[in-house]
Amino acid sequence: MSITTERKQELIKEHGRGSDDTGSPEVQIAIITSRINTLTEHFKTHAKDNHSRRGLLMMVNKRRTLLDYLRRENEKRYTDLIAKLGLRK
Repeated sequence: MSITTERKQELIKEHGRGSDDTGSPEVQIAIITSRINTLTEHFKTHAKDNHSRRGLLMMVNKRRTLLDYLRRENEKRYTDLIAKLGLRK
């Protein structure tokens, strides 16, 4: 239920500021979003998997915290990221 190394490297290249930028909020949010999407697909077939659901809720909360931080620090980067990831409607 985690993402592959290749997918993680793609996300780092796409959202990072440099080639080895793994710590910026954009990269962290992109990786967590990918994991959330994977778990959401998992729950379509395994509806009673409550242990994974707890992990999903923790990831959603972590992403929300990172998004709030990014919005406080740099509004432009925040709006660009949510547009790129398609998080808001």
